[in-house]
Amino acid sequence: MDDKKQAASAALTDFDPAPLAGREDRRTGLGADALKRAFLDKLMYVQARFPEVATRRDCFHALAGAVRDRLLHRWVQTARTYRDQGSRTVCYMSAEFLIGPQLGNNLINLGIFESARQAMAELGLDLEMLLDQEDEPGLGNGGLGRLAACYLDSLATLEIPAIGYGIRYEFGIFTQAIRDGRQVELTDKWFRAGSPWLIHRPNIAFDVQLGGHTEHVHEPTGERRTRVVWVPAKIVRGTAWDMPILGYGVNTPNRLRLWSAEAPESFDFAAFNAGNYFQAVDAQISSETITKVLYPNDETEAGQTLRLEQQYFFVTCSLRDMIRLQLQRENTLERFHEKFVVQLNDTHPSIAVAELMRLLVDEYAMGWDSAWAITQKTFAYTNHTLLPEALEKWRLDLFRRVLPRHFEIICEINVRFLDEVRIRYPGDDARLRRMSLIDEDGPRFVRMAHLAAVGSFAINGVAALHTDLLKSDVLTDFYDLWPEKFRNKTNGVTPRRFVRLANPAMSQLIDRTIGGGWITDMRRLRALEAYADDPGFRAEWRQIKAQNKECLVREIRRSAHVEVDPASMFDVQVKRMHEYKRQHLNLLHVISLYKRLKDDPGLQVAPRTVIFGGKAAPGYAMAKLIIRLINAVADVVGRDPAMQGRLQVVFFPNYNVKNAQLIFPGSDLSEQISLAGKEASGTGNMKFQMNGALTIGTLDGANVEIRQEVGDENFFLFGMGVPEVVELRRRGYRPRDYYEANAHLREVIDLIASGFFTRGDREVFRPIVDHLLYHDDYMLLADFQSYIDCQNRVSDAYLDADRWSRMSILNVARSGFFSSDRAIKEYCDDIWKVAPVRIDLRDLLPDELEFKRAASEGN
Repeated sequence: MDDKKQAASAALTDFDPAPLAGREDRRTGLGADALKRAFLDKLMYVQARFPEVATRRDCFHALAGAVRDRLLHRWVQTARTYRDQGSRTVCYMSAEFLIGPQLGNNLINLGIFESARQAMAELGLDLEMLLDQEDEPGLGNGGLGRLAACYLDSLATLEIPAIGYGIRYEFGIFTQAIRDGRQVELTDKWFRAGSPWLIHRPNIAFDVQLGGHTEHVHEPTGERRTRVVWVPAKIVRGTAWDMPILGYGVNTPNRLRLWSAEAPESFDFAAFNAGNYFQAVDAQISSETITKVLYPNDETEAGQTLRLEQQYFFVTCSLRDMIRLQLQRENTLERFHEKFVVQLNDTHPSIAVAELMRLLVDEYAMGWDSAWAITQKTFAYTNHTLLPEALEKWRLDLFRRVLPRHFEIICEINVRFLDEVRIRYPGDDARLRRMSLIDEDGPRFVRMAHLAAVGSFAINGVAALHTDLLKSDVLTDFYDLWPEKFRNKTNGVTPRRFVRLANPAMSQLIDRTIGGGWITDMRRLRALEAYADDPGFRAEWRQIKAQNKECLVREIRRSAHVEVDPASMFDVQVKRMHEYKRQHLNLLHVISLYKRLKDDPGLQVAPRTVIFGGKAAPGYAMAKLIIRLINAVADVVGRDPAMQGRLQVVFFPNYNVKNAQLIFPGSDLSEQISLAGKEASGTGNMKFQMNGALTIGTLDGANVEIRQEVGDENFFLFGMGVPEVVELRRRGYRPRDYYEANAHLREVIDLIASGFFTRGDREVFRPIVDHLLYHDDYMLLADFQSYIDCQNRVSDAYLDADRWSRMSILNVARSGFFSSDRAIKEYCDDIWKVAPVRIDLRDLLPDELEFKRAASEGN
């Protein structure tokens, strides 16, 4: 067993399982013997295998099944408690839940990681080997989905009644391979063997209407009420799949409910008998397309249509599920908003505002004013972006074709809303045009962010700077109208997965030093500050970082087929590939350093391994070209003998949660280098900080608050702030002026343009060069020299091992604010107004063994 595995077993023993009931039973026991018996039981009676022929995958499923029993033991009691108490429930609606592999996290949260390791060892199996068998669930892409997953973890840990609602994508986004330096998208088959954590609920299903037209029918009543009937062009059925999300050290698993699409009638028997075999299954294939892949390429009309259908599909299923639950308790929806508060995670689910109105008005015959009052009291909206293209606008003709009834409802909401604006700001026609839910300028669009803002009682940004920019720029007119709606909720990440599970050796050291309570109260990490100047503690800290880097070296060797030097500084930028993230600015520094080392072989700098990772959207040509340039530079630098032990570049393929759990603990430097005012928050920056990496970054997103927490001296700051960016843009930014004025910048760009990295081919990267010189939307050239100077300061600091270790320790000690537990507490207190519900495990009482519902069905 390697050092990390030994550290893992030691770090995960501090959890006391005593408060959790049922430690001896085969299905519920938490000791090694009970787990061993449960594992063998699952292997034989679920997997139908015996030990001599069982594969690693069989063993993984057997252990996961044993762990799932323990989750379900708690889940049933949780559901019963929520039902009996009628608890107010948070419904977190998100197009992504990047939940990551679940087995290790569930072992952590149950407090049985060491018991499981012991049980497997007694059977001759290695727990780490079994953990590695689990596929990455392809339910998200980047920070948005990972934040949703962190929040589910914290909601359960804080014992808050909650349901996550999303889509069970069959194939996820894609698996990234690198061939000849280019990104290649492969099918992500995460669900090909099923998932031991998902429970199919085919009886919880809703028919979803799409397309068609509406008809206005006068009801034959005294009031002559007009009822709108939606006549759809097609119907798709959504069925529920549930995953338990367990909190740490508590008996609360909340539900993540994901919807998959299928045809109401999956097989046309008449068509089959007539010999039309393809037609017989055509409806099934067409329907299931909706939940096949996360984020279809929306460069085409078909892709845009599918994406809108996806969003509506999961929103309507989720809202109708909430209504179903409400009507089980009461025969009216008048208090729907008292039972449920729905958080819209970014703009993707904002169609929920119009859909709840449709359901209340059309399906449940509620008056418009009453329905609108309930709707506005139900939804809260989190904005995650400052980029205009990510605020989602749908072409009017496309929207009307897919959702004809919702188009009518949005138009009615808009008329009433603009009347309100008109009264508040008489004669201000420009304001009316800016705030309208329908974009009237040029090609007409439905503005979904505006719909979310109008239909919600709360609007929040995800970092202090981001919220300020929402108020002053992106949603400034809405802030003028409703300042009371706006508030800030800086993002957070769960320390259970990204510290306790990902970095067991560091966790063990922290436990020995300050005790174990920090995992649910990150403020306690402040006690580490007292040890930052302790030479012995710093030496042990460096040793743990070295061990983590060795683990990362092995994974890079396996996945990228490259040997890297663990003694070098691991300078890491892993995140979604996008121009606003400025991976190409990082690359300009790499080329700058390469050029300087070539020109001056005696240059004294820290040896550096620059590691990139991230996926580019399949239709995003520039981001894919940046990946190609990274790999081209990596190839040239790697083949140059003069760079041996001095500089290396690596592209880590298929970056995901599983890989991240190795990357964060092994990183020395975290690159958070977006142009000020472009990143909403970031969460990778927080995960790096919690694992002792130092940050080089701009005053953008949550970097601002990280720097405030850790202190200026423990953060490498460069670049323009938001006021300088705004002023430069106002004056007219001309990137070529910076190129002409800076000889070294000119050398770097000319090296790319000359074809040096493409064996003399000047055309391959011409689009990048031309864009930098003549457009440079994200102002790389304006920040270039500041970035180079800052990287020189990073190098000097790394060469002073004691100084670097001290800064690293203080970064971890001051990371407590960025726990998702803190963020969720703020949501609960300030927006959702929900309280914890304690779950106690107990046996069923005699009257609870009466099968009342089952006995009465069909009578």
